[in-house]
Amino acid sequence: MYRYDEFDAQIVRDRVEQFRGQVARRLSGEIKEDEFKPLRLQNGVYLQLHAHMLRIAVPYGQLSPRQMRRLAKIARDYDRGYGHFTTRQNIQFNWVALKDIPDVLAELAEVEMHAIQTSGNCIRNTTSDHYAGAAKDEIMDPRPWCEIIRQWSTFHPEFAFLPRKFKIAVTAAEHDRAAIRVHDIGLHMRERDGEVGFEVHVGGGQGRTPHIAAKVSEFVPESQLLDYLEAIMRVYNRFGRRDNKYKARIKILVSETGEEEFRKLVEEEFAAQRDHEKIDLPQAEIDRINAYFTPPALPPKPATSEAFEKATVADAGFARWTRANLHPHKVDGYTSVTVSLKPIGVAAGDATDTQMMVVAHLAETYGHDDIRVTHAQNLVLPHIALDDVYEVYRELDAAGLATPNEGLISDMIVCPGLDYCNLANARSIPVGMAIQEAFSDPDDQADIGKFHINISGCINACGHHHVGHVGILGVDRKGEEYYQITLGGRADEKAAIGQIAGPGLKAEDVPSALKRLVDRYRELRASKDETFIETFEREGMEPFKEVIYAGA
Repeated sequence: MYRYDEFDAQIVRDRVEQFRGQVARRLSGEIKEDEFKPLRLQNGVYLQLHAHMLRIAVPYGQLSPRQMRRLAKIARDYDRGYGHFTTRQNIQFNWVALKDIPDVLAELAEVEMHAIQTSGNCIRNTTSDHYAGAAKDEIMDPRPWCEIIRQWSTFHPEFAFLPRKFKIAVTAAEHDRAAIRVHDIGLHMRERDGEVGFEVHVGGGQGRTPHIAAKVSEFVPESQLLDYLEAIMRVYNRFGRRDNKYKARIKILVSETGEEEFRKLVEEEFAAQRDHEKIDLPQAEIDRINAYFTPPALPPKPATSEAFEKATVADAGFARWTRANLHPHKVDGYTSVTVSLKPIGVAAGDATDTQMMVVAHLAETYGHDDIRVTHAQNLVLPHIALDDVYEVYRELDAAGLATPNEGLISDMIVCPGLDYCNLANARSIPVGMAIQEAFSDPDDQADIGKFHINISGCINACGHHHVGHVGILGVDRKGEEYYQITLGGRADEKAAIGQIAGPGLKAEDVPSALKRLVDRYRELRASKDETFIETFEREGMEPFKEVIYAGA
């Protein structure tokens, strides 16, 4: 993973001390909240319903054991003993006192972490495939380009005050696990005639007006990528709406301008760049960044493991877990392990300080010092030898981290909702827990198969409800919470926005409605291998809408 150089370290230390002075002036009353707000947002600090929340950047979702241990320490010393991992591959602490945040940032700086660009109208944390560098189906590792984009975008003077927040994602696998088509810019790495480049998608997003991104370029060579991104950003900065924050995202600009006209504007801006304006990105610098992401030296192993096979026969719980939570590795004899943060009765994405310490230990002992945060609010140990998987499972199980549900119906994306967020209209966490309880039988979950439920507590869509196979949106109706159901969304290479099934349901009616929907899916699926989204795309809305409201 990338290591700070002397300039990175100094910039982060200086930023901490600058913010320490700003916090002191706020606490003394020297500056008011309206004056402090833009300063705190530039340092990842939000004011939520009950306390300040600190959002910490985890670039492209990668953590070292040392960093994970420091997050555990912060949870223990400054919060209430846990942290919340997010869909942006970051971590949030919901109960840190404002007076302590400069100390927290100083502790983070010691392990090469910060909270810069985790909020505000800037380019946010660049995200990627959580299996990057390990995935059997990727053509190359996309993380070096995420790092190059991070370095280019951090403190870029032209993009520090954009019309609205801006999100970029990069993938290099044919199966899109980075949701690039619902990002402001989505980059898909390609090879063409021996040259590396990027397929560029622009204008995706969720929120009030969800859009699937338009493909703006089939292929931009890697040597031209930053210039091309700069052209996109300049078009957005020039023409993006600043008079209405609900129409300020680049998705609105692409939609209202039209794909062809927007593409033309970008190409004209790109062509107009003079030589002295272009970004000098020599191959030597690309190679230097790539060297930070050299794969770990994995000792050669047979493709199969006798110890692994014996354990699956002897331990039914382990066998069930392996069927759900392992992902193919590009090296024989290894696998990527998903650490589920979705046990029954726990808010999705939450991990205690003790659990973080366990994951750090496992990464250090068995996982070549590598930990990832996923878009679905889980963790991944990407490089585990098959011989070691059973011991990893036993330690995860003892820590409450071995729920066998990756990608299954209880592995939901759930935003904090009205329990924490002052923007929310309804609670998300209790509804998610009730659904988990309704589908708590692991054999039942396995029979249902891949099934993505995403829950948001408001239209801002932090729970990504628009792209859930089943999306659930909390709405307020005259002071009472209701939940609108959407069906057919997906965030992968076949990205689609879910269709509204009908009027909202009361919270207590949601689990039973989903039970009926799942039963209908089982009746209609062509085989046990056909997933819900495949059945929905074949059958359409009507047979599922009918059963959702059968009990109304």
